[in-house]
Amino acid sequence: MKSPILLFSILIISCLILFILDIALGSVAIPFSDILTTLTGGEPTKSTWQNIVLNFRLPGALTAVCAGVGLSLSGLLMQTLFRNPIAGPFVLGISSGAGLGVALLILTAGSLGIAASLNPFHQWTLVGFAMAGAALVLALVLLVARRVEDVATLLIVGLMFGSVVSAVVTVLQYYSGQEALKRFVLWSFGNLSGVTWSELRALLPLTAIGTIWTFLLIKPLNALLIGEDYARSMGVHTRGIRKHIILATAIMAGSITAFCGPVAFVGIAVPHLARMGFRTQQHRLLIPATILVGIAVMLACDMVSKLPFFEQTLPINAVTSLLGAPVVIWIVLRRGKVY
Repeated sequence: MKSPILLFSILIISCLILFILDIALGSVAIPFSDILTTLTGGEPTKSTWQNIVLNFRLPGALTAVCAGVGLSLSGLLMQTLFRNPIAGPFVLGISSGAGLGVALLILTAGSLGIAASLNPFHQWTLVGFAMAGAALVLALVLLVARRVEDVATLLIVGLMFGSVVSAVVTVLQYYSGQEALKRFVLWSFGNLSGVTWSELRALLPLTAIGTIWTFLLIKPLNALLIGEDYARSMGVHTRGIRKHIILATAIMAGSITAFCGPVAFVGIAVPHLARMGFRTQQHRLLIPATILVGIAVMLACDMVSKLPFFEQTLPINAVTSLLGAPVVIWIVLRRGKVY
């Protein structure tokens, strides 16, 4: 096994390189030297390149970092809470719940005549609706978890909750206006490059809050790995920890889904990649490893979405699904069991 310090060093360097490369890629070819000049506060050869880098590509790369951190940690929290390797915000319907909150705001606000009043606080309103939807679905799944012991059954229940939520969203789409429907469909494709600096002012602190909250749960998370009975014997207030996990997951998954759209498979796959790389279940190492792997994966996915070099990027949800689904299948076949 390689030294954790060496692995962390490799991941940090990889994330920095991927971050720069993600900014370098795009429909407009910009010399690498001009990109570095712009990022270090200098003046590039063309002023338009400075605008592209600072107002479009840099926010997109920072959004990818936030999405990688928040979705990966959400998946780690879910897998620890349910002690199931394929638990995650997308599989358990949490992302669908966040989507329901966004759909209620986008598809009904205009018809109710309240869109104008929401505009001054649109970003926080969008995040609030998304977090409320995510927390609602997760709370329902936890209620069922009290009466269902089998983890496979619990995952099926989570998928059913997601299906019910998707059905409600479909009904809302059917009765919504053309403009609102177009906005929601574009949002559902997933997009990292469309996040602005003003939206990042909401996304960055929320991701930071969820990340710090997760670090504060290291000891109870380690105890939950063995089981709730063991955790209680160690003095862990399991019901309170559940609430903390719900809130932390809702903040991260809800805010990221609100601004980036539904992003699948990252929350499931990344914690496993971190476990396999560091060969540990200890959250003291696993949490920072998951953060770094999540950042690298999302930056790589964002780069793949730009590979065609067209004026428009590919939907990020399609890219993460194409890359993440095989990883999840391989993980299930490799492990052959849940824990």
